[in-house]
This record gives sequence, structure tokens and C-alpha cells, in this order.
Amino acid sequence: MSQAQSDRQSFSTLPLPRWQAITATVVIAAVLGVMYAGWVDEIGRRYTETGVKRGLVTYAVARGLNAVISVAQGTEVALQPAGIGVNFTPGQILDPVNDLVERFSWIMLASTTSLGIQRVLLEIAAWTGLTVLITVLATLTVILLWCRRTASYRWGAWVWRITAVAMVLRFAVPVAAILNEGAYHLFLEQRYESSRQALEASIERIQAVNDKTAQSKPPQPSGSWVDEAKRWYQSVAAGLDLSARIEEYKQAAADIAEYIIDVIVIFVLQTILFPLLFLWLTLHWLKTII
Repeated sequence: MSQAQSDRQSFSTLPLPRWQAITATVVIAAVLGVMYAGWVDEIGRRYTETGVKRGLVTYAVARGLNAVISVAQGTEVALQPAGIGVNFTPGQILDPVNDLVERFSWIMLASTTSLGIQRVLLEIAAWTGLTVLITVLATLTVILLWCRRTASYRWGAWVWRITAVAMVLRFAVPVAAILNEGAYHLFLEQRYESSRQALEASIERIQAVNDKTAQSKPPQPSGSWVDEAKRWYQSVAAGLDLSARIEEYKQAAADIAEYIIDVIVIFVLQTILFPLLFLWLTLHWLKTII
């Protein structure tokens, strides 16, 4: 028997054909190299930190909106039409949108918490003990792949499955974080930035109206007819100014509702729908491996 025939007979008893064993060995070595290099973990961690900061900034915007709307709802304007004292609270027109803002703040808190959980999972995935376990499994897999005994096929198949599942789980969270942030920059970033800036502008707008309302003083009663005419004029002017403030509140409420919905959609996509999609793909892949 020639040497070439001997080699072919030798490799014919491998659990896998020779080219498949070479391919599997190269893939395992590449995965181990990426795992020890740590750049995937670093990118995933950085993107997750960016998402957490973005969520905290948006949560602060939501609380700021809630604060200025609460001030507007508690500020009264005193008028004396026809000599009769009447108190108005124009900020009450913001009551429906304030309910939306409160729910918005809860959604932002939940979204930021979700990103915080993802950050913890990244730390777990990069745990040294898990890295050592995957290295041992990968080494054993390579040994069984190149083992010349056909009896090792059964054990090799199970070890290969366990190793593949461990590797998929090891990189599932950082890869999901990278893909999630990539989808954000590709589809959602511009909409988020414009909506956040508009909400911040709405805070300043409502605050300016609140300041005008707080500085308004009711006209003081007096006995002279000149002062009485002046008081009547001030009352009419205050009534017209009150109508203008109500219109400003209405416009601010309409803008706030629109932009809040946009931000909610963005964070629901980023912290709920996209992670669920990545989880489904991971489970589908694991099912295929097993």
C-alpha cells in the first residue's frame, strides 16, 4: 500500500471529512482569537454605554417637561372684568399632555433599565471563567475532530454542539448591541435628535410663558375714576394676554405630544423590538446547531 493510499485511509476514519475538519478548526481558532482580543466586547460595551447615556438624557428631558407643566398648572392669573375678581389657571390646558409626559418618563426609565441589564449581560459574557470554559471546550472539540477513531464521532458531535452553543451565547449580547446601535445610527438617529431638541425647546417655551404669568399682578383697587379706568384697561389687556398664553400652551401641547410619540417609538424599537428580533435569530441559530 502506497503512502498516499495510507493517508486517505487514515483520514477516511475522521469523524468529518478532512476539508470540513480543517474549516471547523480555522473557525474555532478565529472565534477564540476574537474572544481573547476583546474588541467585540469593547465595541458592544461602548455602544451600550452610549445607549444608557442617551436614555438618561431623554429621561431628564421628560422630568423637565413634567416640572414646567406642573408649574404652569399651579399658576393662577387674576382678572377683574366688570369689577368682578376672577382667577384663571391657563396651564390646566396642559393637563392631558402632562399625563402623556408622566407615562413617557416611565417608558424612558424602563428603557434605560433595559439597557442597564444589557450592560450587566455584557460583563457576564466577558467573565474570565466563561472564557476559560469555552477555550477548554474548543480545544477538546479540535482534538475530537482530528481523532482517528470513528468511535469518537458520537462524543465529538455532542462536544461540537456544546461548543458551538457556548460560542453563540458568548457573542450574542455584544453582537446584538453592535447591530442595535448600527440600526439606530442608520434609521433612528436623525429623528431622535430632532425630537429631543424640539422637546427641550418646548421646555424653554413653557417656562417663558410661566415666567410671564408669574410676573403678572392683579390691578389694585382705587377710589378715583382715573385709577378705575386704568384698572379696567389693565384688566382688558390682561384678558387679551391670557388668550395669547393659552394659545401658546395649546401649540406647545400639540408639539410635545408629537415629539414624545416619536421618541417613544425609537426607544421601544431599540430596547424591546430589536432585542427580541436578535433573540429570535439567536434561538433559531441555536436550534439549527443542535
